[in-house]
Formats: sequence, structure tokens, C-alpha cells
Amino acid sequence: MKYCILSILLLSFTSSLWAGSFVLKHKKKNECVWINGERSVRLQLCSPDMVRFTKSRSLSFEEDEPWMVVNYQWGKVSYSLTENESDYRIKTDSLEVYLSKSDASVRIHYNQGHSLWQELSGMHYDGDSVYNNCRLLPDEHFFGFGERMDFFDQRGKKIYLNVERGNGPKPAVGNKDVLRANYCPVPFFMSSAGYGIFFHTAYPTTWDMGESTPNAYSFSAENGELDYYFLYGDFYHLIDCYTSLTGKSPLMPKKAYGLHLGTYSGGTWKHEDQTSDRYPVQLAEKMRSLGIPFDLMWLDSTWRKFKSGGNGASTFEWRETFDDPQKMFQKLEDMHVMAGLHVRGIVDNGDSLHLLDEAREAGALYPGAKKEGLINFFDCKASDWWLENAVSKLADIGCRFLKTDVGSVLTVSSEVQGEAALKAKSDHNLFPLAYAAAPYNYYMKKSGLRGFNHTREGYAGIQRYPFIWAGDWGSEWQWFAPMIVGGLNIGLSGVGYWSHCMGGFEQYSPRDTELYMRWVQFGMFSPVSILVGMDHPYYHEPWTYGDEALRNFIKYDSLRYALLPYIYSTGYEMYQTGRPMMRPLLLDSPKDYNVYSVTDQYLFGDHIMVCPVTVKGALSRFIYFPEGIWFRFGSNERFMGKQYKSFLTPLDELPLFVKGGAIIPMQKVVQYIGEQSIEELILQVYPGENSSFDWYDDDGETMDYQRGVYSLVRFSSEWGVNEWKFTIIPQCKTYRNKVNSYLIQMYRNTVPVEVSYNGVRLVRADAIMEKSGGEGWEYDPATQLMTIRVNRQDKESQIRVR
Repeated sequence: MKYCILSILLLSFTSSLWAGSFVLKHKKKNECVWINGERSVRLQLCSPDMVRFTKSRSLSFEEDEPWMVVNYQWGKVSYSLTENESDYRIKTDSLEVYLSKSDASVRIHYNQGHSLWQELSGMHYDGDSVYNNCRLLPDEHFFGFGERMDFFDQRGKKIYLNVERGNGPKPAVGNKDVLRANYCPVPFFMSSAGYGIFFHTAYPTTWDMGESTPNAYSFSAENGELDYYFLYGDFYHLIDCYTSLTGKSPLMPKKAYGLHLGTYSGGTWKHEDQTSDRYPVQLAEKMRSLGIPFDLMWLDSTWRKFKSGGNGASTFEWRETFDDPQKMFQKLEDMHVMAGLHVRGIVDNGDSLHLLDEAREAGALYPGAKKEGLINFFDCKASDWWLENAVSKLADIGCRFLKTDVGSVLTVSSEVQGEAALKAKSDHNLFPLAYAAAPYNYYMKKSGLRGFNHTREGYAGIQRYPFIWAGDWGSEWQWFAPMIVGGLNIGLSGVGYWSHCMGGFEQYSPRDTELYMRWVQFGMFSPVSILVGMDHPYYHEPWTYGDEALRNFIKYDSLRYALLPYIYSTGYEMYQTGRPMMRPLLLDSPKDYNVYSVTDQYLFGDHIMVCPVTVKGALSRFIYFPEGIWFRFGSNERFMGKQYKSFLTPLDELPLFVKGGAIIPMQKVVQYIGEQSIEELILQVYPGENSSFDWYDDDGETMDYQRGVYSLVRFSSEWGVNEWKFTIIPQCKTYRNKVNSYLIQMYRNTVPVEVSYNGVRLVRADAIMEKSGGEGWEYDPATQLMTIRVNRQDKESQIRVR
């Protein structure tokens, strides 16, 4: 009887195997491949907590693409492979992956044996499309998906990702709709359950995150393989893993962390005859004369002639209204302004340059493109042709960078069919990367300095060519608050250098000074700050809104410049870890469900909480404080966390708060970066938990930082019952800046008994504080601010306060 039962079981298992079981084909290094008839599944271990799955309807896999993922080579991962009657089990130090023999469906546990994620079925193909169904946990929430302006938590939503403005009827006002706008979609999300998924495809994708059913979610692509990465860990670790795949954001030139100013050179569209090369110079002179710090300027589209392709194509010929563009660039350079130009990736014939004809003859155009003149940036020879025959004409006379506009342009004509049409669908989403990469790498090679590019559209990996801006949203309250949501979402999608047009881009209704002031406040606490408008003759220049708006602009612009050491250090942290500069509160408080719905507050770097006022006429707003102690920026006024609290909001006040224990490096305000050497670093220190901050600095221009040439100093703050210790520890000294003293500002409720530096008692004397280079301390009982000045020493040093 036992023999009969065993025979039946073996026969049943064998029948199942031949009927459709997946069998192991090979196991080598970090890779396992299973096959079943003509179908195959590949598992690749990138790390103990990151796994790539590729499911193909053939016995081969597509070649690895170079645009989205830049890291396919991973170190050896220790793992074991075992099997039982129904599953294969792959175990790493972090995860247990189970692959079903019957249908190749996957379920994943973390090593304590707890279920983490599960596919609800295996190989998924529907015609040309591929899709995956996954278990949706009752309390699971989803974040990311690129620059989406609609929602923050995407649970219960259905999302379509494809680079575009969005199809369908235009809204009554303007030409954008926050529900459809998709300038920079990224097929990556993070789950509150402790994992993330990067769908490795450039085809348009649809994500049903529980809209159709509360117990499951799905993601699908219009073509290609089912190729995705599964990442495990907390939010910060997931961002680090994802940007390890698609690339970290390199540091921008230091000047790019200051204010960027766009101009239509005095004549926007339909006013092109009023443009001149005098206007940008006069604009820069006025900014300097009014004491408005700024560092970059770009000339938007009306610098060039519009011909048969209209303003959607670039002739690379200057308008007759520009007498001497090279002299203009030189004058701007003399005012320490880094100047660039707006272009589009479509060439046109001009009066003397015939780039369209030449590009066609050189084979530099994308085959079958609906827009005639579109450069094929996927072809190195075509890209090089564009750089050598068009861009070089600008770079050689002083243009320092490009604004690469309209990266969503790649579509093909109806005559293109079959494989070429399918490839174009994929290329459409990759085009913004290839387009931005060309000038970024060109300028880096030409100058030997850091690459820099200003672009609008993007996809997975665009963070390698910083930076991206949100596009041409109107000057309306209805689009102000969604900008914050867009910035939070794109930061969670690996793109840390992001911006928007302060005050909006174009007017649809009467100018609103209040909106302008509020938007400027937010703009100065965005990863990149840009000001541009297309409305003739005002262009959103701050003085055109009146004296109050001008004062507000200078106040927050100056505050940004004062915070440059903090901002630049945060940029280095992003280069190292992928952590965005603009962070939703949930990154630091993932277990606090109150923060999941907060979309009008965010952390700017590690320590500063920014709370823009987004309601017209608001006399107050409520603010949520996560767990801990919080201080009003620049004061000893403190608030306990895990509570909501209302604050008055005068028009010129942006509510700013700082985490208890924070160390914030600051500097003297300058009119442009490099105006003068920063000889004293100001350190604002707030009471609270023990903490540290790594102050980073380098030459601000070269790529030497990638070769280890930089300065890194760790400041640590330790709070005892009767003593505070502040330690200064140089971490890297291969670069020496001009800072020779530290000015520490710390809030405390009582006058110190004693202050010492490296064991030597410091004197309390105002005269010493005022004297340049003098060491000492003072205490203001009215503000409860203690100030300590010490000379910099390139060795570990310590201040003690009792």
C-alpha cells in the first residue's frame, strides 16, 4: 500500500514537472536561471537585500541597457540555494526568496521568517504587455513614482507613467493638469512595509495600487520583459539602494547652489523684436545694485531666430537684436555670473546656418521622428555632430551651460511600424536622459570642470545630469501647493536636485503679490532656486511686485546664501547616499502615521523643517511637529513633538523650525559665491539630543572631490547634566579652505560658569568677540544666546561649557 501511494506521488510530481514545472538550468556566482519549456526566469543577487528578477517568454534575456541602470556588476553575495517539492529557496543574510516551481511566482520573507512580499501569480503576459500582481497589506502605503503633483501616498490610486504633459482635454486655465502631468515619471516606489520595487523598463507603465481591489496591487508595461528589482530596508536604505543602481547625483558647481535667474532678454514670445544683448547685462547690474545675491543666468528661447520650426526648434543663430553676444557673455562673466542658453533638441535651418540640412546629410536625425530635425542622441556620432556643429558655436563664445528643454518630444510618424515603432515607445522615455547627458558630458570634457545641465523632463537615472525643473506652471494658487508634493515625490524617486519657477511661470489672472512672496519663500528652500517668468514686460523680477515683495525676496535669498555651508554639505551627503535635500517628514518618522498626510511641510536637509503658507490670505496655519524637541529657527523658543500647533503667519514670514540637537553651519552673506573668502564659519547649535554634523567643502568647480580632495570636519554636540561638550574632528584635510575661526551660537537658559577650549579657559569679553580672530565668549540674557569664538585648529579640538 505504501509502495502504491509513493508511486502515485512520484507519478504526480513527474507529470507536474513535465506539464509545467520550472527546473534549474544553471547557478553561477550571484545568478540562478530556471526554465520551463520556452519560458525562463532569472534571479540575480545585487546585495543581501536587493534582488533582480527577470521573467522572459523565451529562453534568452534582453541585453542590459545603459541609460537607466549604470551598475550591473556587484560583488559576491553569500547565499544558499535549496529546494523542496514546491519551491526553490534562496537565502541571503537578509532575505529568504521562494520561487514556485509551478508558476515561478515569488514570495519573500525577511530572515526572522516573517512574510514581506508576495506575487499572487507567476508568469504574466497579455499579448505584448507584461504585468505583475502582488499582495497588498491592510496598512501598506506607497511613495515615489517620480515628479507627481497629484498625491503623496499613492495607495488606492491608479497611475500611468510616461514622459508627457498628459493627454485629454486641457483644464479651463492654463495647459497643465496635476492629475496628468508626467514630466519626470520614475517606475520606482517605496512601501511602508519595508521594501521597494524598481520596474526596470522604459515602456509606458500602469500601476494599480489598490484602486481595483483592496487586497492586491499590480504594475504592467506595454512591452518588454517582466524585469524588476526588489529592495529591502527602511526608506533611507531603499533610496541608497535605488541610486546605487541608477546613479548618485554628482555635486553641481558651487555657484549652482545660489540663485538662478532666467531672462527672455527683454522680449518674450511675440515681443522678440525687443530683445537685446544689453538687457541681460542691465538685469545683472540691477540685481547687484539692489543687493540681491545671485550666481547663474540663462537666456531663454528668444535669444535665437525662429524659422520654419518656430520656437520649437533651434537654429543656433542669434537674433539681429543681439549686437555682440560674446561681449555680453564676457560682461556677465566679469560680474561673476555663470551664463547659459536655452535650446531644444530639434535643429532648424537659419539664415546662414543650415543645421537641419546638414544633420540630415550627416545621418544625425532620429529615424522617422514626427518632429523633423530631432537629433538622435542615442547615436554617439549623431550626438557628437550636434555638439560639434551647434553647441560648440555657443560654448566657444562664453556659454557655460545649457537649458535642454522639451525632452518629451520623441514620437514617430505613423509610417513607422513593427519593431521600430516599439523601440520608439521605449526610446521616448529614455530620450530625456540621452538628451541631457550629451551637453553635460560635453561641457565637463571641454572645461575639465564639473558638468552641469538644466533640464525639464526625466526618467529613471536623470539625477546623474543635474538638475531638473518642474516645467511651466502658471502663476496661480491652484498650482502652488502641488509643487511641494511634486518636490517630495521626486526626491523619494532618487532625483534630489529639483526646482520650480518661483511665483509660477506665466500669468492667467491678475498679478498676485501675496502668491509671489509665498512662492519665493518656498523657492529659496528648494534644492535649486530659480526665478524666471515669461510675462512681458515684468518677467517676475522682484522689484516689479513692489517694495514689500522686494524686501521679502532679498530676505530669503540672503538666508539661502547664509545657509550655503549647510546646503552644500547636504549636497555632498546626497552624492554619498542618495538622500534628497528636500525630504518628507516620513523619512525620519516612518512609524508616525500623522506624517503620511503632511504634504505642506518638509525637512530641508537633516535639521530644518520648512512650512510654506499655501493658502491665499492665511493669517495663520497649523504645523505638525514629529517626535522630539523643535525650535523656531534662530531662537530659543521650543516646542514638544507629537503635536499640532497653530502659528500666526505674517506675509513676510516663512515658518521655519529646527530639530533639537541640530548643528547648522552658516556663513556671512555674499552677493555671489566667491565674492570674498569665507574666513569664519558660523555654527548654530540647538539644545537636545547628542548629535553631529559633517561640514563638507571643496574647490566648488573641479571633479577633484571624486578623487578624495576635499575638506570634511565633523562637529559633535554632547549634552550632559551640568556640561556641554562640542567636539571638532577633522575627517579629511586634503583640501584647505580659508576658514580660520568658528563662531558657535548656542541657546541656553542660564549664564555659563566656565567656557574652555582645548583645556584653556576662555574669557567673557565683548571686545575680544568684536576683534577679528579674537577668542572668547559672551551671553545675551535677553535672547538667551551664548556666542563662542575659537580659532580653527586642524586637529581634534573640544569646547566645554559648564
